This record gives sequence, structure tokens and C-alpha cells, in this order.
Amino acid sequence: MTNCVLCKEELKPEEGQLIWRGDDCRVILVNDPDLPGFCRVIWNRHVAEMTDLTYGEREHLMALVFAVEGAVRHVMHPEKVNIAALGNMVPHIHWHVIPRYKDDAFFPGSAWSQKTQKTPAANLEARKKLAQELPAAIKSAIAALS
Repeated sequence: MTNCVLCKEELKPEEGQLIWRGDDCRVILVNDPDLPGFCRVIWNRHVAEMTDLTYGEREHLMALVFAVEGAVRHVMHPEKVNIAALGNMVPHIHWHVIPRYKDDAFFPGSAWSQKTQKTPAANLEARKKLAQELPAAIKSAIAALS
């Protein structure tokens, strides 16, 4: 698929930051102004479904997703973490790891819902500051998998 947004190697700053890249996967800190700490774990090859991967590849990918979730919980202190693999718009395996709070713009709906409220600016700023610690925490969590 030549126009898949997840196949491209380079990110624009407004899209996010590459945190970690391995042979099979990469981890992106998504630049989402409403959901600081939102990460994406992306399978590098263009593959549409989890069952297209071998068992070993699935285990590897999910170990990375769980490492990212653990780092997000440790750094961001969310009330809940949403983990989702939708791929309805982009048929390329990727997992969303999203810290959620009762005052976030979409609560209690999904991160793709209509906004239900305005997050207090001070809370957003505090979360953005915490999210700056995620790259180191995620790299450390992934290194601990070895």
C-alpha cells in the first residue's frame, strides 16, 4: 500500500516523536494536544491483521505494547489506560496506548468520540510535562524485555 501513513519512516513534529525502533516495530509518542502521553506501537511491515503474524511475532508485538502500557502507567498516573487496535482507516497493525482521565476531553467515551468536556489547562500542562519523561521510561521498559 503506497499511501499508508503508518508505512512512512519519517514523522513530522506535529505528528509525534519516534521513541524507539526495532527490526519489527516502533513506538511513537503521538502529538495529541488533548491526550498527552498517547503512544502508538506500530508493526514496521505493512500487515493488516494480527493473525497475519506468526505466533512469535504476535508475542513480540504484545510484549512491546505491555511494556509501553507499563511505562505510561508509571509516568502518567492515569485513571485508566485504553489499549486499542482498530485499523479501520489504516489497514496496518498498530496499537494505541492511551492514558485516560475523568477530566480528559473525551471521557467517558473513546479517544475518537466527540469531545464531552474541556480539560482544565493546568491539568493538560502537567500531563504534557509528564509525557516528556515517557521516551526514557519506554526505552527502559523495552530494554528490560531482553
